[in-house]
Amino acid sequence: MHKNLFRHILLFACIFALSGCGIIDMIYLPPAEDTAQEVFEAANDAMSEKNYVRAVELYNKLRDTYPFSPYTIDAELSLADAYYLDEEYILAAETYKDFESLHPRHDAIPYVLYQTGMSLLKQFRSIDRATTELQEAYDCFDRLRQTFPDSPYSKSAGEHMLTCRKLMAEHELYIADVFWHMKKYGPAWHRYEYVAEAFNDVPEVADHAKEKSLSAYHKYREEQSREVREKREGSWRQWFTWL
Repeated sequence: MHKNLFRHILLFACIFALSGCGIIDMIYLPPAEDTAQEVFEAANDAMSEKNYVRAVELYNKLRDTYPFSPYTIDAELSLADAYYLDEEYILAAETYKDFESLHPRHDAIPYVLYQTGMSLLKQFRSIDRATTELQEAYDCFDRLRQTFPDSPYSKSAGEHMLTCRKLMAEHELYIADVFWHMKKYGPAWHRYEYVAEAFNDVPEVADHAKEKSLSAYHKYREEQSREVREKREGSWRQWFTWL
């Protein structure tokens, strides 16, 4: 009788101890990490919902936590897309460049070059700003057309190359106009000449620059003649004053 009671008590104690371990685990142990697939799917869901900030967070988590996962390469490209769609064009350009550097033979490289160019082009704000990004965008589009002429992105890249050139030409024309309005006709003349010669593939800007170049040249010559005349007259005045 007593032996049976003791056995029941011992069995109950063991069951309690085992269940207690489970309870302790639930309370104190950290939750299991999501798998790479789960993180990737959650990031894609965030992209579908246009929650790009959350998508960026999840794609970065996948890249950092599971660098050797079969989902990681796709996550790296999707990360760049998330930045682009969120209009974070500087980060997008950097991430697309990183992807090309890490995976130069990937099938998506034509798309990556195109998106890199677009990210750089969209950083341009006004013709009174530097055109470094425009030149870099032009080079990306040009490399795409040269390397992957049969790509579906090639035609659009060519159109964007013309846009880049037009904006660069307008920037140079703006600088020439600044010299003109400051009445610095010599620098204005040289800048208009440069625009007309360097951007003959943008005829509407080049033709205008040629016209302005002639006007600036005539004003510059008039200015020089006046300076020579004033200098000569000044010398005569000094001579008569000495007499």
